[in-house]
Amino acid sequence: HVQLVESGGGSVQVGGSLRLSCKTSGATYMRWCMGWFRQAPGKEREGVARISSDGSTSYADSVKGRFTISKDNAKNTLYLKMNNLEPEDTAMYTCAAEHVCPIIFETAHRGQGTQVTVS
Repeated sequence: HVQLVESGGGSVQVGGSLRLSCKTSGATYMRWCMGWFRQAPGKEREGVARISSDGSTSYADSVKGRFTISKDNAKNTLYLKMNNLEPEDTAMYTCAAEHVCPIIFETAHRGQGTQVTVS
């Protein structure tokens, strides 16, 4: 059964850091395009970052230079390191996976999300 489980969210002060993790149910996902999306109340969902099967990465302009996406194939886990957090980063963060990039959130395999609150 396909499964993605996020963790690592929480409350942090402005300027702080968090690392989100997305544990996958198997090695297959590590060969897919994987990414992070976020959605704050009253706002549209935003693609934050993605990493393709060859390791190339892409970021939203709003997080460039502050967020880093990575994956550990041995642990079947996707990460999102978030530095210098701002109140505007407050959102539910969800990891998603698709066979190829780009990831279409509505049809992708995805987790339940983890909440990040910056104040």
